[in-house]
Amino acid sequence: MTGTRQVRPDATTRTTLAKAADENFPVAPFFLPRDWRDDLMAVYGYARLVDDIGDGDLAPGGADARHLGLDPARAGDRIAMLDAFEADLLRIFPGDGDGEAGDEGHGHGEGQGERQGQGQGQGQGQGPRHPLLRALVPTVRRRALAPEPFLGLIEANRQDQLVRRYRTWDDLTRYCELSANPVGRLVLAITGTASPERIRRSDAVCTALQIVEHLQDVAEDLAADRVYLPADDMKDFRVTEGDLAAPSAGEPVRALIAHEAARAGRLLEEGIPLVGSVHGRLRLLLAGFVAGGRAALAAIADAGHDVLPGPPRPTRTRLVREVGAVLHRARREG
Repeated sequence: MTGTRQVRPDATTRTTLAKAADENFPVAPFFLPRDWRDDLMAVYGYARLVDDIGDGDLAPGGADARHLGLDPARAGDRIAMLDAFEADLLRIFPGDGDGEAGDEGHGHGEGQGERQGQGQGQGQGQGPRHPLLRALVPTVRRRALAPEPFLGLIEANRQDQLVRRYRTWDDLTRYCELSANPVGRLVLAITGTASPERIRRSDAVCTALQIVEHLQDVAEDLAADRVYLPADDMKDFRVTEGDLAAPSAGEPVRALIAHEAARAGRLLEEGIPLVGSVHGRLRLLLAGFVAGGRAALAAIADAGHDVLPGPPRPTRTRLVREVGAVLHRARREG
């Protein structure tokens, strides 16, 4: 059997992976088998870097641009970086599909098929250049992963450059189909447990987790000229963007946040049967994801739904308690 060369992370790669410690629940907790942990961290590194490109939060010095074959001076050109990153990603999937891989279930934007075809043409016969993508190759090969979830995450970040407000809840959840749901699908693929029903419930959980993160980061997102609270809901609750810029939330903002938190909580409830449908350490992992969302919502509620001074974060004690509650319900209802 041919071995896979271990990719040694460079300084920018280590910086990207270090952000895993800031997540609401550990990305690849110690109790998982080593090969699962390695694959989950490879996927996390990919997703984190895509978000960093889209947010303009790359390590200084232009190393990521150089890895992608761009002039370091273009590291701040987010669209160019995302396009180059997609072309490099597609070097992992030479000859896969016909330029339409993004059309199944992800709703990718106009023109992506053309970009994909160009990326594949450039990449055939080559491996990816970026260290985080080279580290992803063994995971893709070992788990026979498809390109669609990876492309969805890139398309979400392209959308972030063009769409900074969402009119309805449905508009926002469609965005989450690109920005969050692919991660859950990758977790199921890595663990060999994907099925249509599990994917449906995983999508609900991932959408909920994305909404929870948006609720925690209202002030930070507004500073970046992004609002992930549906405009129709803001109108209904008589909340303006000026209200979101205040140092502390007034009653209308608190009521709006409570409303969106309740919606996210209902989506998280769909994760209980998902947790109950698997066994062993995977059950604990999925319970941790659901519990991480529930604990974050509890922290928001404990703050009186005032998220403007800073992101409310759950305590470790609350997280552990929520994991236990999710596992208990999954066993009882399973």
